[in-house]
This record gives sequence, structure tokens and C-alpha cells, in this order.
Amino acid sequence: MRPQPQVPEPGFESSPDAYTVALDAFSGPLDLLIHLIKRNEVNIYDIPIALITAQYLEYLEIIEELNLDVAGDFIVMAATLIHIKSRLLLPRPDPSQEDADDDPRDALVNRLIEYQKFKAAAGLLHEREEWRSAQWQRPDERVAGIAGDDGEPEVEADLFSLMAAFKAVLDRARQRPKVAIPGAQVSIEARIAQLLARLSQSEACGFEELFEDADCRQDLIVTFLALLEMIRTRMVRVFQAGMFGTIRVYRR
Repeated sequence: MRPQPQVPEPGFESSPDAYTVALDAFSGPLDLLIHLIKRNEVNIYDIPIALITAQYLEYLEIIEELNLDVAGDFIVMAATLIHIKSRLLLPRPDPSQEDADDDPRDALVNRLIEYQKFKAAAGLLHEREEWRSAQWQRPDERVAGIAGDDGEPEVEADLFSLMAAFKAVLDRARQRPKVAIPGAQVSIEARIAQLLARLSQSEACGFEELFEDADCRQDLIVTFLALLEMIRTRMVRVFQAGMFGTIRVYRR
């Protein structure tokens, strides 16, 4: 007998407008900057502010549209980036002068470096805990079996990788012919039930496949919010082939 899809816990908000995403391990503005620096393969000591600011603002649009509960922190960082960018556009004094101003990026770079140190220390402690757990638990052979042994090993996808993949879905949707009459709006809990039913048939699927039946931008957003809630409530796990590779969703 096939297990029935799980239903969200009582009190779950069904309206996307009333629903605020609150992930237990949500990453902050510094995590997004580090993500962009790694994705663009640039030197942290020589950040191309114009490029990073433009990409950061693109993420900010998605964060605000998804009603993420920490959007205010990202807006503050956006203002900081814009301020740094404006200072870099001003004529710079001669570096040989003693009273020459420091690089306006220095304070941000120092914050990023210190933050990376703390993240690395926290990651090391987490790895040690995982190693201890692995001594007593068998690895997730089902996920490994589905993914296969070929190619780069899969790692658990972070929020910004999911948002980057979602942005690609939105960009492709803009190129499709617009639907003149939108269909009935699907609630988030109903969408969760649909996605769980789909995963119960295939065990796993590609990230983009979750959006194939979405007819409009609102449906795309509801689907992504439903996926975030499924991750938060541990209904699914999301893995990525390498740091910026293909993302796949597995039902727990």
C-alpha cells in the first residue's frame, strides 16, 4: 500500500501573501555575498562591487517577493553595497599621499573574512558531529542509489543555490507566451500534497521538474514556497551535484 502524502501541521498559512518563510538555518546577507563571490570566482580582496551589487539586488527582488522574514537585513546590506559602489565612482586621491582614503571595500572585506572564519569553525564542529554519528548509523544508501556513482558527489543544496535555480525558472517563464486568463490559485498546503504525491511515484526528481505544470508566475512562487516549507519540515531533502550543479529533490 502506497503511503499517503503528509499534510502540513495545523495552523499552516495557505495564502502566499500571508505566508512568511522562516527556515531554521536561513543564511544571511554575508552568506549571500560569499555565495556570489564563489559563484563568480573573484578575489575576496578585490571584489567587483558593480557586478556583485547587481547580482545581489536580483536576489533581493526574489527575497522580497517571497516575503522572507529576514528581508530587512538584506535591504541594509544592499544599501551598504550601493554606498560602496558610489564611493568607488568618485575620483580617488593619489595613493602616495599620506591622507589618502582607504579602499571603501575594506570594512566589508574584513567582515566577510571574519565571518568565514566563524563559519569554518562551526563547519568543523558539525563535521566532527557527523563523523561521530556515522560511526553508529548507516549512510543514506537510498539517496546514493538513486543518484548513482557517476559524476561529482552530491552535496546538500543551500538556500541561495535553490534561489538561483528558482530565478532561472522565472527567467524561462518570462519567455513563454502569457496566459490570458489565470487559473484558480493553488494553496501552499495543496501544492505540498501535489509535490509529495509526485515524489512518492518517482522517489526523486529534478528541481525544474517541480515547476513544469505551473501556468503563471504566482504558481511558480507557490511551488517554491511549498518546497521551502517541505525542506523546513523535513519532508524532503535537496541535493546538488557539486557547488553549482544540477539540483535534485528526494523525499525522506
